[in-house]
Amino acid sequence: MSTKARILEVAAALVAESPDGDVSTRAVCEAAGVGAPALYRHFGDKEGLLSAVVDHGWDRYLATKRHRTPGTDPVQDLRDGWDTHTEFALQNPNLYRLMNSPAMRTPPAAALESHQILTSDLQRAAEQGKLRLAPELAAQMIMSANVGVALMLVSRPATFTDRTVARRVRDAVHAAVFTPDVMDSRTASGSPTASRPDAEEARVPATAARLNALLRRPAPSSLTPAETTLLTEWLNRLSNE
Repeated sequence: MSTKARILEVAAALVAESPDGDVSTRAVCEAAGVGAPALYRHFGDKEGLLSAVVDHGWDRYLATKRHRTPGTDPVQDLRDGWDTHTEFALQNPNLYRLMNSPAMRTPPAAALESHQILTSDLQRAAEQGKLRLAPELAAQMIMSANVGVALMLVSRPATFTDRTVARRVRDAVHAAVFTPDVMDSRTASGSPTASRPDAEEARVPATAARLNALLRRPAPSSLTPAETTLLTEWLNRLSNE
């Protein structure tokens, strides 16, 4: 193992074991058996070291998502993805807080990759007519809610003692994102969706979201780039209304 890799592994372990999730560069150097110049040469300063620990954490988190085979039901994939996200936070509380700390000046590229994976699953749901919002807006809603509830669970365990709150928030957010017939099929309850007012109200946004998603692969050649841009703007407006 290289000196850089050894320092990073030690720092990640010390972060995980720390009562408050913080570490000193001196403690890292002592545990790794290196001098301070070696740490600063590889990572610049403490913030650079913690940024590397964050990147390391994101790589661990994304390892479960990068090579998975998408299922036939994107909604179930999204439910599983929410649960996997929450479980990672509970198993790595200090690392998770660091990964989502506002003190980090530059968001890691892996965080964007995570958001893109989520948006891709929502794109598949839109193509199947299961989404009542544009995938980009739905991704922002789901990600912010998932991160928020996970941070509460790991940062305030004395208050958030019931871990089922994560699933309750998941289902509430999904109810706002997916079409009513999708949610009814999950609960196996309620009256037929064709007679429900909220199902009727969701029909136009869901149709606009589906058409928008389908037009992206690829854009119809009969439309000019300007027409495609305008149509996309209209469909986004209808789906997010």
